Formats: sequence, C-alpha cells, structure tokens
Amino acid sequence: MRTVLFTKLFGSRGLDEIGPTVADLGFDGVDLLIRPGFSVTPDEADRLPRAVADLRALGLDVPMATTDLTDPANFPTAKVFGACAEAGVGLIRLGYWNYDGSRPYDGIRDQARRDLDELERLAASYGVGLAIQLHGGTIHSSGALTRVLLEGRDPAAVSAYPDPGNQVVQDGREDWRLTFDVLRPWLRCVGVKNGGWFAGGTLDSGARAWQSDWLGLADGMVPWPEILDHLRTTGFDGLLSFHSHYELPYEQVLDQTRTDLRFVRRCLERAEAS
Repeated sequence: MRTVLFTKLFGSRGLDEIGPTVADLGFDGVDLLIRPGFSVTPDEADRLPRAVADLRALGLDVPMATTDLTDPANFPTAKVFGACAEAGVGLIRLGYWNYDGSRPYDGIRDQARRDLDELERLAASYGVGLAIQLHGGTIHSSGALTRVLLEGRDPAAVSAYPDPGNQVVQDGREDWRLTFDVLRPWLRCVGVKNGGWFAGGTLDSGARAWQSDWLGLADGMVPWPEILDHLRTTGFDGLLSFHSHYELPYEQVLDQTRTDLRFVRRCLERAEAS
C-alpha cells in the first residue's frame, strides 16, 4: 500500500510549496487535485507534466489526480486525460453524480451509466484509468450503490474508491466489511479520514439535533486498525489517499496530518507483526 496526500488542504498554494511539505510529512506521493481555484486547474492541465516531474524530483510519486469530471462534454476532458497520460498519472478520480431527491434515481443512474460509457472509452484511448469515490449526496454513497455503476466494467478501466470516513459522517452507511467485499474486484484506492457525530441541542419540534465533524484518524468512528488489517490480509496493494479535511489553522492541519500518517503506519506494522 502506498500513502498519498490529497492536495485539497493546500488550497491555491503553489506546487513549489506543496511538494516539499508533502515530502517532509513523509508521504509516498500526492493525489493531485485538478480544480478551479487550486494549484492546477483543468484549463491549465498542460502544466501537469512539468509539475509532476518537479514533484518526482523530490522523491514523490504522483499516481493519481482528482477532478470534478462527470459529463465529458462539459469539461476539458481530452486536455486533462492527455496531460495525465503524458505525465504518467495513471488514475483519475471522477466527480459526483448527485442525488438530492429532486430527480428520480433511475434517471440519474441511467445518465451516469451513459457518462461512464463515454468516459471509459475516452480514458482507454489515452491509457488512463478512472475511479468512482463513495461520497455523500450522490448515487454512489455506499458500496452497494457504487457497484450498480461498476457492474460489467473492466476494473482496470473504472475502479472503486471506498471512503469509510464519508460513509460515517455523510450517508451511505453500511457494514465496512460489506463495502470492501462488494467492491473488491474494482478496488484500487481508499480514502483515509475519520469523523463522528455528536448530540446537540433540542429543535423546536422537540427532536434532538445532531452534528458531525472530522476527527483525527485515531479518534473517530471508523475502525481504521481493523480496516487496514483487512486490506493487508486480502492483498490490497493500491493507494491510501489521506484527505485531512480539518477546520483548523494550516500549521495545525499539517501537524494532525503527520500524526495521522504515523498512526496508519503503526497500524500496518502491528498487523504485519501479528
């Protein structure tokens, strides 16, 4: 398993700052966010090969990039796929097919399948793979729902990106063992974060209010030691993408991220020794 840091936490900071910081934290590489307002944007994707070369010069791998891409007709798809292929970034995380109850599920699912058919075709022509992340507010929030979109697809072309932290704090909750079981043929990357829920005040209706927050990997509701041991024993050799979605001052986020990485490595060492 390789550890990569999702670069969302750095905002618009330049890669000349991001690279040395990620290397100092001790990660194997980066999960590079390609999004407007961040260090690399879709319209500037032609910068990617040089940026990736600079990161690799620091000893960092860049095995994947994250995008908001769902509709290939409304995104500079060829530009991004081509730049990733040229840079040797082999995996591209897609965006979200959202669900909020305003449109029937069947229609969103059918559109997602059509989008994925075209995206899979385009990705194959550039020699890159795609990944669908489990995320709240979508039709792929759980393992069972995500498998609906993956059935019949080559795992080398379109893969699964489980995110147990999202499933705890957002929606898509299911037994984590079920998530990894139903997605196992497509498993290529795992999102790494943690969080929890807390009872708050009382609403006017008399019902209890609840709130959630992101927490350190050792402190939330996701049983990371058990999950990491499961991944090891089942032979997973893909990516662990750390997200660090902490609403804290920047330097404190980096401190917590360093702690998270050490926690995961201790868990893996303990699992290896058992």
